[in-house]
Amino acid sequence: MNNTREVEVVVIGAGQAGLSSAYHLHRTGFEPERDFVVLDHSPGPGGAWQFRWPSLTYGKVHGMHSLPGMELTDADPERPSSEVIAEYFATYERTFGLRVRRPVDVRAVREGDGGRLLVETSDGTWSPRALINATGTWDRPFWPRYPGQETFRGRQLHTARYPGPEAFAGQRVVVVGGGASGTQHLLEIARYAAATTWVTRRPPVYHEGPFTEEYGRAAVALVEERVRQGLPPQSVVTVTGLPLNDVIRRGIEDGILDRRPMFDRITPDGVEWNDGRRVDADVILWATGFRAAIDHLAPLRLREPGGGIRVDGTRAVADPRIHLVGYGPSASTIGANRAGRAAVRDIRRLLATRPAEPVAA
Repeated sequence: MNNTREVEVVVIGAGQAGLSSAYHLHRTGFEPERDFVVLDHSPGPGGAWQFRWPSLTYGKVHGMHSLPGMELTDADPERPSSEVIAEYFATYERTFGLRVRRPVDVRAVREGDGGRLLVETSDGTWSPRALINATGTWDRPFWPRYPGQETFRGRQLHTARYPGPEAFAGQRVVVVGGGASGTQHLLEIARYAAATTWVTRRPPVYHEGPFTEEYGRAAVALVEERVRQGLPPQSVVTVTGLPLNDVIRRGIEDGILDRRPMFDRITPDGVEWNDGRRVDADVILWATGFRAAIDHLAPLRLREPGGGIRVDGTRAVADPRIHLVGYGPSASTIGANRAGRAAVRDIRRLLATRPAEPVAA
C-alpha cells in the first residue's frame, strides 16, 4: 500500500520565512492541507524566537518586521521576545488558518516519481510538486575547533544555549564572536561576572549613523552575490557591521568592549596566545553564529563545490522546484517576507507550465 500523500507544495519550517510563504500560498488560492502543508519540527509556534534567552526582551530586538497581513502592535518592550513573538506567530497561524503540523522532523527530500519530490518525515511521506525550504539556521550552531579545546576544565556553551547573564555570576568568562549576539551577551554578563574577555577573529566594524534603506540594499546585494556563486551565505550583519549606538559606546568607554584577537589554543584553565599572553577562564561562550540547516536536502545534490546552494532569487539553480526562503539575502525578517511572496509567484508559474503527472502506485 502506498501511504505517500500528494500535495502541490510542502513548506518546511514555520518561522518568519515559512509563515510568510504559507500566507502567500493561501492568499493566491492554495488551500492548507489540500494543496500545501507546513511542517515544523519545533514544539510550538514562534520559530527560532521561542528558544531565545529570557534577557532578550522585545525592546532589545533589532529589525523585527511584522508578518504579511498582520501587524505586530502594542508589544510590551520589557517582555521576553520569546514570549511576544511566539504569541504573535500563534495568533497569525490561527487567523489565516495555516494549520501548521508540529512537531514534525523532516529527514530527507528525494527525487520521486512523475516529476514530484518525496519528503520523508516523522509524520510520513509527502509527495509535492514544489518545495519551500524555510528551515533557517538555529538548529546548526557553529562551533569552531581550536587546539586543546577538549582539555578545558570549565564550561563551554554556544549562543543557542545561552541561559541569561545571571548564570555567569562570579565567573571568569571568555566571549568569542564579534556579532550582535556576542556584544549583547558580553554587555549583560559583565554586570555579573568576576571578569570578562572579548575575543574575535577580526576587529569589530562599527557603523555610525542610521541604517538607511540604500545602505541595507547594498549589504543584502553583497550577501546575494555569494549565494549566486554557490558559496555558503554570510549574515547581513557581517556586511553591515555593528550599530554604534549609546549602549555600544558605553561598553567601549567602560572597557567591556575591549576586543582581543583570537587566541591560539585552549588550555585546561583558560586560553593562550602565541605571544605568551594567557587568560584564566571558568566559561567559554561561543557566540560564533549558525549555519544553514539544509542537510535534509542532501539527497538532491544541490550543493556547489563552494559548499553552498546556488540560488537565483529564492530558486535553487540546480532544481527549479526547490525554493530557499530565509537563506542568505532573505535571512532578515523583512527579507523573508519579500522572499516568501517571490517564491510563491515563481512556484505558481512553474506549476502552471508543468502539468501534474500521476505518482506511480
